[in-house]
Amino acid sequence: MTTKCTIFVFIVLSVTTTLTQSSDITPLVFGTLTDGMPAAFGDFNSDELTDVFVLRNGGKTVEILLAHEEEPILRVAKPSLSCTFENKLITSVVPGDFDGDAFMDVMVTLVYRGKENEHFPHTYAHIIWGGASHLNCSNERKAIPMIGQPLALDYNQDMIVDLFGQDTDGTRVFWVFNNTRNPPERIPMEDNMRRTELSRPHAHAFIDLNEDYMADLFITTKEDFEIWLGSEHKGKFIYKKSIQHPKGAKVIGQSLFMDVELKGQMDLVTPICFDDNCQNSALLVYSNGEWHNLQVNFKDDYGATWGFALKPGSKYTDTITLHSGDFNMDGYPDILATLSPNNPEHPQSFLLENVPCMTSCGKFKRSYNVRWNILNSFKNGTAMAAFFDFYQDGILDVILVSYHNKEYKAAAFKNSLDYDANFIKVMVLTGLSNKNNEMIMGRVGKKRRTYGTNLPGPLISYKTTTQEGYTRHGASAQIPQSAHFSLNLPYTIFGLGRTPNFVDSLTVGLSNHSRSWNQIIPNSQMVVIPWPANEPSRWKAQLFVTPSKLILMSVAALTGICGIITVIIGVLHWKERQEDKKERLSESHRFHFDAM
Repeated sequence: MTTKCTIFVFIVLSVTTTLTQSSDITPLVFGTLTDGMPAAFGDFNSDELTDVFVLRNGGKTVEILLAHEEEPILRVAKPSLSCTFENKLITSVVPGDFDGDAFMDVMVTLVYRGKENEHFPHTYAHIIWGGASHLNCSNERKAIPMIGQPLALDYNQDMIVDLFGQDTDGTRVFWVFNNTRNPPERIPMEDNMRRTELSRPHAHAFIDLNEDYMADLFITTKEDFEIWLGSEHKGKFIYKKSIQHPKGAKVIGQSLFMDVELKGQMDLVTPICFDDNCQNSALLVYSNGEWHNLQVNFKDDYGATWGFALKPGSKYTDTITLHSGDFNMDGYPDILATLSPNNPEHPQSFLLENVPCMTSCGKFKRSYNVRWNILNSFKNGTAMAAFFDFYQDGILDVILVSYHNKEYKAAAFKNSLDYDANFIKVMVLTGLSNKNNEMIMGRVGKKRRTYGTNLPGPLISYKTTTQEGYTRHGASAQIPQSAHFSLNLPYTIFGLGRTPNFVDSLTVGLSNHSRSWNQIIPNSQMVVIPWPANEPSRWKAQLFVTPSKLILMSVAALTGICGIITVIIGVLHWKERQEDKKERLSESHRFHFDAM
């Protein structure tokens, strides 16, 4: 019996497949509330579940859909967490702590209705102050006028979110917030003699680009990309270099940053079009001082050529926006992109899978393949697709906005991997606390202490050893971008593939400091509290282990086998007792001849 149990368990552990099954789970996620347009992600009520900030009422209302463990997963809070702005349109949403009270606030950018085009460039940034379970929907009289949408960053390393952008005079400015809720301090950027006009839309980023654990400033201008390195002097950025736009590019989309080759360093990836209509599109990566074409084949199985969806003035497709994440959990970041054929009125989102480059690779050894059928549940058209972990299981699903008959509807897509992949999920918080209200309701209804909100700028990296004995080194940045529906998740998920080994080390760096944790259990969520920021030895980490499907299957199999064995033993024991009873009865009725 022991041999049979061993063989059965071995079969259970060995049966895997590489197919991916996916499905439309919109009713299970949104219920009947599908008119909200996703604008940002963040954990508003500090329950360790990621909430979704949506635009409703034609773009005049921002509302928070709170996440739950039961279906429907995203629901309207009671009382409702929403604010409405009459005669104005909301163009972007940025969650963050703008007053240092450890609770999440919401920054919205507003434009007057009908004035969101290039002829009326002024945008107004307004802060909606938040509490543990409410929003303070004050009027927007104290809104900050500026040109274009700002970038959220931590200017002076105080864990309070600040803004960078261009004021109405065209000057590059930092708007620095403090814990008083007064209007922010306006600080012009040093070395402002470089007055190259900022691009609009832009792809500014707050990210560590030279691996010194200090977030740098990546600025998009109409002529090039500028890199300004962060320094130990708080609030000072030093100009490093400029990167010229790719040659021949007529349209340049929003750049994004990811570790394409899994080398532990961030790569600059930029979508471009060689024509004004984006029918000749390409995906480029900047590495070793030059641009490399990733050789993406945009021709589908029927011979039709697609390009990046671009329709100025429309929602989500007014600029080319990509979203990165590891969809198949192999460690290499994939991309969600919205493409369109000859008619830009029918965009559709597709998965671009990170694969080894086979031909014309040059110095770069990775490429992307368009998976035309992965998201085929939404063939009627989608304007946007971004990654989201609906079930908190470490597997990235997809949140979409379908587009049909000029109507936008939110949708959800479940990614169900048939093979058991491992992961590490990391979230870095500000570490701030609120002395007046430190305890809030946690995920399971118990009171827990809040450790602040999600923070832009940290660099997270890991090292592990694969089953083949090779060292794998991956890196990612947390919330490096915030404008133009960048929809960055407030956490990072590293796919580890089928490697069941412990993660050798995981490093979190910010404010020129870093700390590493060794021998991390795979399939776990790690919450890092980097406080005080200048004393990394005191940084805390909380680990929540999520059992993998393989472990659960093994436990179920072993439990079933033990149950069967128990039943068999019980039956055999009962039979033996019955036979003993019969034997005693026959013995008592036997005639003893010796007694005669």
